[in-house]
Amino acid sequence: MSKIIDFIVQPEVAFNNDAFLKFIDAQSYRLYSKPLPFKILRRSIDARSRDVKVNLSIQFFEENETVPSLNYSKPNSIHKHAQRVLIIGAGPAGLFAALKLLELGHKPILIERGKDVKSRRRDIAAINKDHIVNSDSNYCFGEGGAGTYSDGKLYTRSSKRGDINRILEILVAFGAKDEILIDAHPHIGTNKLPALIQNMREGIIEFGGEVHFEERVTDLDIQFGEIKGVKTLKGNHYQADGVILATGHSARDIYYLLHQKAILIEQKAFALGVRIEHQQQLIDKIQYKCEQRGEWLPAASYSLVSQENIGNQVKGVFSFCMCPGGFIVPSATEKGEVVVNGMSPSRRDSKYSNSGIVVQVDLSDTTKYKEFGPLAGLKFQEEIEKNACRIAGGSQNAPAQRLVDFVDNRVSGSLPETSYQPGMASVNMSHVLPEYIGEALKKGFKSFGRKMNGYFTNEAVILGVESRTSSPIRIPRDKETLEHVQIGRLFPCGEGAGYAGGIVSAAMDGEICAVKWVEKYA
Repeated sequence: MSKIIDFIVQPEVAFNNDAFLKFIDAQSYRLYSKPLPFKILRRSIDARSRDVKVNLSIQFFEENETVPSLNYSKPNSIHKHAQRVLIIGAGPAGLFAALKLLELGHKPILIERGKDVKSRRRDIAAINKDHIVNSDSNYCFGEGGAGTYSDGKLYTRSSKRGDINRILEILVAFGAKDEILIDAHPHIGTNKLPALIQNMREGIIEFGGEVHFEERVTDLDIQFGEIKGVKTLKGNHYQADGVILATGHSARDIYYLLHQKAILIEQKAFALGVRIEHQQQLIDKIQYKCEQRGEWLPAASYSLVSQENIGNQVKGVFSFCMCPGGFIVPSATEKGEVVVNGMSPSRRDSKYSNSGIVVQVDLSDTTKYKEFGPLAGLKFQEEIEKNACRIAGGSQNAPAQRLVDFVDNRVSGSLPETSYQPGMASVNMSHVLPEYIGEALKKGFKSFGRKMNGYFTNEAVILGVESRTSSPIRIPRDKETLEHVQIGRLFPCGEGAGYAGGIVSAAMDGEICAVKWVEKYA
């Protein structure tokens, strides 16, 4: 009979493979007088004191027991007469929906407006080096979606949406390290994700699905209240037995198309602010309470939140998509706008630490744009991004300001070094952001400085704007069937539909939408 035992160890034991195996061998002899097979179930860092420890949960097995491997097994090839489901968007929601359909015996046809994951690199390089934005291939659009080249964090609290461990196991089956199954905050890294995404695509094709790139949807084929297919910019007409719409939070043209065709969409709350960058060594010092974190501890992260009184409202200010040992990247999807985001490589070995610091945007904050109906939040978001571009000079240079200068309403005479490749323009960020967001951020940063001694420093720099935290639109769907409330066979899905917030939650939503289509129409 297997037994689970918890241990508390030093980082040099938990993260050094040779030392870890020696430790486990010694514990096995101490507890059972013989070496036994084992499996790591959980690993998490406890940095509440200066003596940082790592919590481990280990399952030991009897000699005659088999150590369980992955529960997930790749699907068999589908029958040639299988029903066809069109999936718009090859991000995590679309890819996992496709795999689930194959598993259930149906044929997915994936359509992606952007390029394959390898070809995206050239367009991403063009944004960073030449300030050229390809509106179909960038940090947001292309195979793998926005997460592929902007971090790869796999942590989610959305356990009620589906089986998180299943999603992680599928990622491991297609090439991710099995560490993501045990770490409290799993992360793949933007340098590792492209190969994994390519493996998933090749698997989808091998098992009987189709994948088509550079196919931007321009029209929907709707007959008698049901969607029958889509038309693309290239003039192609794809028809299927159902459509899973998984276009991501930045596909604004899809929202405009739905609104134009009088298909119900709704405005929803989101968040907007800036991205802050510190030296990683400072964040390590604050979080680990030491001058140097040493060889074995990973780059430290943080999570911050405060509630600030702004006028007669209370506004939440919080950290978003924190990237230890990472880089700030340009995430605009159109010329004439500046958007920033963060990413980390798998080793998280950059000397910089960055995080979005954002303020909640409620429906009441966008009344200026009420003439646009459900698109009001989107218009609000667009105007701020264009304003950021204009104030910073009209390229992909990001408007920026030292942190204390921002709070004191003083334009910075110089800016510190940054990981943001296109460059920065020193401006007063209060002119970039709406007044209430600027005021909430100023109060929030002071609060964060009280929580993390050393965080509030003029050596930190803020860049704008962090505006693509989530979709400002929700595409409503039936609570039971997940089908659009108005159009039959249309299944809004993932972040772009307003029902997910990250790789894992989007992947789970893709799977459940595939299951719901099968339940109703297969």
